[in-house]
Amino acid sequence: METSTKDFWENRLAEDWTETGVGYRALGAAFNTWMYRVRRAVFLREMAAAPIDLPTAEVFDIGSGTGFYVDLWRELGVAGVTGSDITTAAVNNLRGRFPDSDFHPFDAASPELPVPAGAYDIVSAMDMLFHITDDAGHAQALRNAARLLRPGGLFVFSENFLFGPEQRGPRQVNRSMHTIERELAAAGLEPIRHTPMFVLMNAQVDAPWLRRRAWALVMRTVTAAGLGGLAGRLLYPLEMRLLASRREGPSTELMICRRIEQQ
Repeated sequence: METSTKDFWENRLAEDWTETGVGYRALGAAFNTWMYRVRRAVFLREMAAAPIDLPTAEVFDIGSGTGFYVDLWRELGVAGVTGSDITTAAVNNLRGRFPDSDFHPFDAASPELPVPAGAYDIVSAMDMLFHITDDAGHAQALRNAARLLRPGGLFVFSENFLFGPEQRGPRQVNRSMHTIERELAAAGLEPIRHTPMFVLMNAQVDAPWLRRRAWALVMRTVTAAGLGGLAGRLLYPLEMRLLASRREGPSTELMICRRIEQQ
C-alpha cells in the first residue's frame, strides 16, 4: 500500500529532523549545508527589499519543517511568526525550539485553516508546494495562502515554475509557470517578483533532458565519493555570482505575490 503524503513526511521527520531530512536527502548532509546557505542568502536579500514594513509584519509560515525559515523571519526582525506543518513530529519539535512562537498542525491542501483568516501581513510556503502531488490540493494551498493574508499582504513561496512539460512523481510534481500563474490569479494573488534560488546547485528540472541527466549523474558520483562538502564549498561562490545576475534559472525559484484588494 502506498504511504500517504502525511505519513511519508511524518516518518521521515520523526527519523531525521534536520535540514537534510527536509532537503535533497540523496545529496547528503554536507552538500545540503551549502544548499541551505544559498537559500538563506537569496531569501534574506529578497525579503529585505520586499515592499512591506518587516518590523510590523505578522508572518504565517506554511510547512515550517525544521524551522529554517522561521529562524530567517526572526532574523529579519518581523513582529511575529506563527508556524505550521503537516507532521506532528515537526510541530512538537518546533514548539520546543521556538517556545515564544505558536505552531499548528496544518495540511496546506485542506480547506480548514488552523488560525483566523485575514490575520497576517506575510504568508510563506518555502520548498514544500511541489510536494503536493494532488492538483486540487495544490490549488487549495494557494487559496489558503490568500485567505490567511490581509488585503495587500505578501505571499512568499518557492516553486520550480517549468517552461517545459510538467514532471510528475509520487512525492513531487514540478508544475508549469502557466499552471501556477493561473492558480495564483484564481486565488486573488498577483505576482510582483520572482528570482532564481539556484542555478547550479539544485536539480536542473527546467533544463533539457541531457543536462538534467548529467547533473544527476555528477551529483550521485560526488555524493558516493564523500565529496559533497568539497563540491558545495567550491560551487557556492560561483552560485552566488550567477544568482546576482540572473532573473531566470533552471531550478527552484522564489516568487513574491501581493493579495489583490477586493473592489
